[in-house]
Parts: sequence; structure tokens; C-alpha cells
Amino acid sequence: MLKQTLAIAAMGLALCAGAAEITVNGVGASFPAPVYRVWTYGFSNVKKNVRVNYQPLGSGAGINQIKAGTANFGGSDKPLEISELNKAGLLQFPMLSGGVVPICNLPGVKNNQLKLDAQVLADIFLGKITNWSDPRIAALNPGLRLPKLKITVVHRSDSSGTTYIFTDYLAKVSREWAEKVGAGSDVKWPAGIGGSKNPGVCNMVRKSRGAIGYTEYTFAAEYRIPVAMLKNRDGKFVSADSKAFSAAAAHADWKAEEGFRQMLTDQPGSDSWPIVGVTYILIHRDQKNADAAGAMLDYFKWCFKSGRATAAKMHYVPMPQNVVDKIANYWKSEITVNGRKNAL
Repeated sequence: MLKQTLAIAAMGLALCAGAAEITVNGVGASFPAPVYRVWTYGFSNVKKNVRVNYQPLGSGAGINQIKAGTANFGGSDKPLEISELNKAGLLQFPMLSGGVVPICNLPGVKNNQLKLDAQVLADIFLGKITNWSDPRIAALNPGLRLPKLKITVVHRSDSSGTTYIFTDYLAKVSREWAEKVGAGSDVKWPAGIGGSKNPGVCNMVRKSRGAIGYTEYTFAAEYRIPVAMLKNRDGKFVSADSKAFSAAAAHADWKAEEGFRQMLTDQPGSDSWPIVGVTYILIHRDQKNADAAGAMLDYFKWCFKSGRATAAKMHYVPMPQNVVDKIANYWKSEITVNGRKNAL
């Protein structure tokens, strides 16, 4: 009788273990955080035994924590070079594209009313243009009543992929920016005050009259902060929207052997938004836990397939199906589990 009881108990423990919750932890970029939040909720309703956590602590944190092995995956809007990926034993692939936009708090100026070109935008962030009544801004905005108001520049205070995308653009369009500041996740800002992550920048712009900052477009929409139009590489003023982001993303040439690395700033095309970036996932090439690795890849597959409509609705640009297929082949050929291939 005792043996039978022990056997039944053992079977019960085995069943419980089989149904045990698998936790997948991610950390990194705040750029995609709004859609990741929706995706993780949706996935949890499909895979009841898998819990995906994502902490939007910034791209710098995502890179550092995946390298340290304290997360299952890292998120970064700054793509790593293949040499850095190989040195750290990492794989990199894109999840989404999206637009980085200048946001402004100007009395009487609504969304898509203010027009800026590349050089004026760079000179504002260089601290060379300090008032909204400046003649160069007025020349771009005939008929728009611009206040005589000091410009307050707001930038990110943390290591940020959004900053990398924004400064990459400024470095391409302004020689002075390239020489004095350059492109980076954490640069020495010539002017302004810092806010933590995209929400921090949005909050500071929203409460500061005369402020200008930059953020991922979904945050601008969520916080209802006016976005400026920008003159693109073809000399056309364009509004920030999914169509303009997609027009820029269409120029991408995805190569798995280069870690799918792309910079989509200052792309040609009359409809292209000039500041578009890609948000990436970083994972270890060799996984130590087959169950966690399988659950993580299931999550990414679900996002690519079932999360497409949500991403587009939230003004991101989903990966084209041919790129998703390339990513799946990349996983199959590159991911190992404790050194064994085809173990997932």
C-alpha cells in the first residue's frame, strides 16, 4: 500500500513538473516597449505555461545584461557589429522598424504644423539656435505664428538606442555635429537637459514650454505631444506616420551573416521619414536551457506572425515575411544547446 501511495505521489510530482511555468526574461530598449507590452500579454493567453517579462531599461542595459548572462534576451536599437557579436557569443536579429520623431511644446502650434529641416534641427540640438523666433525657423514656416520663446532641448540621460538612431541621423546631415558630437548611445550633449528613457523625455517636453526633444513615435502619440514635420533627403517635407516609416524601411538589405545590421536614417525617397531605426533582439548563440530557449523562440515566432497587426496599428513596421524566413533559418543554423546543434 505504501509503495502504491509513493508511486501515485511520484506521478503527481512528475505531472506538476511537466506543467511548471517557464519564465523568459528580457531587458533593453524602451523604443519597442509599448508593443512588447501588448505582445507579452497576448502570448500569455496562448501559452499558459510560459511567462515572458520585459524590462525597458534602455539599449545599454539590454546589451550589458545579455553579455553578463542575467537575461534570456536583450533588446537594443543600436545594432552591434559582427565582431562584437562573435566576441560575446551572441546572435542578433531584427524585430521591428519604427520612427524617431522630434516633439515640441509650443503654445498654439499643433501636430504637423512646425516644419524643420536637417540643418536647423542639428543646430537646435547643438545649442546654436536658441529661440523659436529665430529667422531660420521662421523661413521654414511662413504663416505660422512662432512665439518669442527660449528653446529648451531635452535629450536622453541614459544609454539609449533611440539616441543612437537620432544622433546617427544628425551626424549624417551635419558635418559640425559629426565632428563635435558624433553618433552614439550616450553622447556629450552640447545643450539641454536629460530625461530617463522615452517616457522621461516625453514628460519633460510636455511640462516645459518651448521644449523640443526626440522619441519613438508611439510614445509621442501616447503622450499626445505635437510632432514636427521634417524635410527628407529628397527635399520633401513629410509627416511622421507608418507609411513614411515603411517607405524608409523598404531600402533595407538584410544580411544574416552581418547580424542583420541596418541603419535606416536619411534614406532616399520622396515619402521616406528621415529618422527610422530598427530594434533588435540579442540572444546567446549557445543556450544552456532547452526548455527556456524553445519557449523564447516560440514567443518570437508568435510576435512575427500573430503580432504583426498589433505592431502596424501601433505605428511600427513589422518585418517582411522573407526577412522572418531568413531569421528562422538563422536560428536553425546558428543556435546550439550546450554545444549541440538541432537540439530545439
